[in-house]
This record gives sequence, C-alpha cells and structure tokens, in this order.
Amino acid sequence: MPRSGVPLRTSLFARLLAASLLVALCSVAATTWLAVTTTTRAISTEQGRSSKADARIYDALIGYAATHTDWGGVQDVVSELAEGTGRAITLTTTSRTRIASSESTMRLPAKPSASVDPLRLDPVLSDESIGPIDPRAVGPFLLEAKDRELIRAMARRTSHCLATRHISTRTVRLPSGRTTVQVTGGADDEDSGMIPVPTPEPDGRPSIGNCGLDLLKEPLPQEKRPLSKVAERASECLKQQARPPVVVFADFSWRFRSDGASENSDRAAQECVNEGRRAQLRPHVSPSALLFVSDREHPDTTAIDLSTANTARIAGAAGIVLTVTCAVTVLLGMRLVRPLRALITAARRPADETVRVPVLTKDEIGNVAAAFNDLAERRETLERQRRAMVSDVAHELRSPLTNIRSWLEAAQDGLTPADDQLLALLLDEALLLQHIIDDLRDLAAAEAGSLVLHREPLSVRQVLEQVAVAHHGAAGPAGVELTIEAAEELEVHADPVRLRQVISNLVSNAIRHTPNGGRVVLRSRVEDGELLVEVADSGSGIEPEDLPYVFDRFWRADKSRNRQTGGSGLGLAITRKLSEAHDGSVSVISTTGTGSVFTVRLPHGDAG
Repeated sequence: MPRSGVPLRTSLFARLLAASLLVALCSVAATTWLAVTTTTRAISTEQGRSSKADARIYDALIGYAATHTDWGGVQDVVSELAEGTGRAITLTTTSRTRIASSESTMRLPAKPSASVDPLRLDPVLSDESIGPIDPRAVGPFLLEAKDRELIRAMARRTSHCLATRHISTRTVRLPSGRTTVQVTGGADDEDSGMIPVPTPEPDGRPSIGNCGLDLLKEPLPQEKRPLSKVAERASECLKQQARPPVVVFADFSWRFRSDGASENSDRAAQECVNEGRRAQLRPHVSPSALLFVSDREHPDTTAIDLSTANTARIAGAAGIVLTVTCAVTVLLGMRLVRPLRALITAARRPADETVRVPVLTKDEIGNVAAAFNDLAERRETLERQRRAMVSDVAHELRSPLTNIRSWLEAAQDGLTPADDQLLALLLDEALLLQHIIDDLRDLAAAEAGSLVLHREPLSVRQVLEQVAVAHHGAAGPAGVELTIEAAEELEVHADPVRLRQVISNLVSNAIRHTPNGGRVVLRSRVEDGELLVEVADSGSGIEPEDLPYVFDRFWRADKSRNRQTGGSGLGLAITRKLSEAHDGSVSVISTTGTGSVFTVRLPHGDAG
C-alpha cells in the first residue's frame, strides 16, 4: 500500500497507468494486427505456392519410383522439377547418401521433407482417395493389350446396363490397363450413390444381378497368380491374429473366405492385404528414398505493396486507435475533474458556512475529498468549542468580578462597613480571579508548546506525600481519608512543579467529588515499561456519556457551574496537556455510584 493509504489497485497512479497502458495496448494491437494481417496474407500466398510446388515434386518422384526399379535416371527429373518450381531438391537413400540433387552445395536439414516410397504414400502430400499404395505401381498386374480390350468391353456393357436402370456411372482406366466402373448416383440409392452388393452364388462366385459390376473384379488368368500370392501373404498375416484367410479380387478388394463377410470392413485385414500387395510389388519399384526440399539460397523477395485496401486498413486502424485514445482521455479527465470541481466550489463558500463534498472515488482524489470533509468537521467542532470557551471564560470571570463590584458598591453606599471581613472577601474573589487567569495561561502555554519543563530525578513517593500534605487541609473538613500506596524506590525524570500540579489537580478533583466518609488513594507502580500514578476515589463517579469530555476545557459535570460543586473546569484539561508535555498521557475509568480512577502514564525509561 502506498504512503497515501490508498490500495495500489484503486490509486490514481494505477488508473493513470492503466489508461496509458490501454492506449499503448490499442496502438500495439492495431500495429500488430496490420502487420500480422498483411504478413499472413503474404505468407499464406507463399505457403500455398510452396505447398503446391512440394506436392508436384513429390508426385513426380513417386510416379518415377512406381514405374522404375531404381533411381538411375532421376537426376534429369530432379533438375527439371527444380527449374520449374524454383525449389532446391535433393534425393537421398535412407542412409542419406545422395542420389540426385539440383544444388551442388545444398546442406541437408536434420529432418527430410518426405519419404519417397510408392508403396507407402505420404498422407499429407498425396490424395487420400487413392489409398496407401500408388496405383502407378502395377508390377505383375500390368495387363496385356488383348486383356485390356476384354475388360474395356465388359465395362461398357456394365455401364450401359446400369444406365438402363437410371443409375449414372463413370468408367475409369487404371495404370494397370484395367477399366473399372464407378457408380456416381442412381434411382434406387440417390443419397449414397451406391447400389446393393449382390449375394454370392453358392459356389462363391459373385452374381450378375447388378449388370455384371462384380464380374469386373474377377481376375484374368494373367492376374490370378500374383493375386494368389497377395492373398497367401495376407492370410498368413491374419493367421497370426487367429483370423480366417481372405480372397483378393482384381481391384484389390477382398472378403473373408469362410463366412463371406462384407469386403473391406476390417481395418486389420485391410492392412494385411496391403502388406501382401507391397511384398508382391517391392521388386518392381524403386527403393525407398528421402526427399529434401527447401528454398533456393537467394530467393526472390517481393516487397509488400501498400495497395488501396492496405492504405484504407492502416487509416482505419489509426482512426480507431485515435478514437479510443480520445474516449479514454475524456472519460478519465471527466472522472478526475468532477470531484476537483466540487472541492473548489466548496472551498469558495463563505467562511461561516460548513460544506461537505461527496466522496466519489477511493483513490487519492477521494482521500482529498474525505480529508476536506474531515477538516470541515474539525473546523466546525473547533468553532463550537471556541464559542463555548468564550462563553465559559466570560462566565468564570464574570462571577468574581460581579462579587467584587457588588461588595464595593455596597461599601460605597454605606450598606456594608469597610472592615477586615470585607477586605478578606474581596481578596478571596481576587485570588479566584487570579487562579482562573493562571490556569488559562498555563493551558495556553501547554497547547502552544511553549511550556518550559525543568526535568530532574524525582522520588515518586516524595511527590505524592507533598501533594497529600498540601490537601490534608481540604480532605479533613470534608471527611475524606487521603492515603498513599507507593514504593520507596520508584523514580521519574520530570519537572517537580508541573508533576505536583498534575497530581494536585486530580487529588483536589477527587476530594471535591467524594462524600463524607469516603476515601482517596494515591498509588504508583511500573507496568509495561511505564510509570503509572493513580488517583482513586470512592465518590459519585462520572456518567458514561460524559467520559469522552472529561478532559475538555471548561467541562464540568454540573451544567449549572455552581462554585460549590466544582472549579473553573480547566484543571483536568491542564492535567492532560502537562502529561503530554512529559511524553505521557492521562486516562480515567469510572463507575457511577462507585468512584473513579484517574491514571497518569509517564515514560519510566527517563527515570534517573
């Protein structure tokens, strides 16, 4: 928490800092957005070009590997691809031995761009619809010309038959020379674009109830041997999993031999079929290789052009930042100025008017407003006290002066003889007047801080005994027992005259309010490093609502201010100021009808 007493999170400093950070954040955010938007578009465009180029390079090399048993002539392909795409290309074996490269000094990165294997296609750079094995890898499945024509004729008949049933189809010629018919939609299965798969005949052969569509999958004599090899390897794989063997068709679809379950419905079985196919094709394709593709050493750089759209975007962002800045400044300024204007208005009011200002915030300005209200409250209190003091001083001075004037006028008129008794009465009133004036002078000096103390080591018990002796004359006639309970060895460093004045004021006040047969006790002890001097009486006590005002100037429990029940009302106020001048304090504990205990606390560390 800062010195102002305001929590940092609600302070004016934090609000100004937050406003500055908000403006800075908006500026940075707008700048970042512009940079990111423009750069992202450029990068996206470049990445799109690079991705297309990389896919083109990968496809070309996969096609070469699928149609060649080695990489002997791939250098010309690599050079042509590098020239056409503007990319640096290097092809190595799996042990990173260079096979071909478009750059003579290209440094290989730690991670290759892709693995070039037509039997295990990269799912990112290849089309997922063609499967994990490139269809251009045909090997022993390449059909002769007569077989191609046979299959093409069958495909035409099947397509025509399906067309008569209002089923649309598409014929596709595969790299192996086999022609297939793909169903793209139909009257019976509009949503899926598929037709029902026929139930196999009892001998295991597919039916021709769907225009011979399944007959197109039947292997030709040339394909039966390699397909049986694939089925054998797939069945061996499935046997390890305790699964039945499979039958593989010419389009590499399959079904379980035992239960005739639907084809391609088992991922584990499909993977076994793929592995059998890879084993059959491996001798007919190039070995697996690593592909490294990167930018040229000196790529072309394209400057970002500030087009009309970019210029408008920058202007719009700048306008938004300016608007937010102005709005934040205006809002913050209004919140700061509103309480300040209220303070100025209140400060300009006439001096005799006491005005409060609303505390609208919890920051430093709110503290200023609260302090202003507190100052106004204290000023109002002081003004009430000043008026009350003037009234009390006038009352206290008026009484002896009125008595002196009355006796003198009576003597002048011959109503009272001017004898020693009159002179004694006049002297008592003059002494009372002098006592009031001395009390006011001591109180003013103590409050102004001009009271000079002459400190010296004092025996606390001796001071209490001196005070007790001085008040025996008042305690005896009043029927009050005055006793001392103090240790001999306690000492204090204080002004002897002022300390006796402090205790005397308390003792005289206690005797005055203790009835006949009562008791006043003077005690002293050390507690928590402080010297405590207590004056306890068994008098009438003080009302609880009057306790906060006991040490105020001219306060008296008797509101009539009768001389028989109290003094001038300055004794306890002087006692408090003299105690504070000794770096101490005075307090009171009182119970109505039981008595009061006044306690003076003085630093014991100053004792000599």
